Amino acid sequence: MTAIVVTAMNELINLVVQKTGISQDEAQKAVQVVIDAIKSKLPGPIAAQVDAYLSGGASGEVNALEAEAGDMLKNKLGGLLGKL
Repeated sequence: MTAIVVTAMNELINLVVQKTGISQDEAQKAVQVVIDAIKSKLPGPIAAQVDAYLSGGASGEVNALEAEAGDMLKNKLGGLLGKL
């Protein structure tokens, strides 16, 4: 993955920075805590898909269900972070 690729994780971190005014490092820690908490509630294979999606691993080869789940996760996390 190159620096040019903007991952979903970076988008979430930037959203937290914008909404809260905290530093990039603090936002990264906060987002990681939330991601880890969400993944701890999911079955292993789905938690692995969350990791892949957030690291930019979701590509054209994922099936429609996985892509839909990734979009749903992004929307839910964005909604949660938007309420901060």
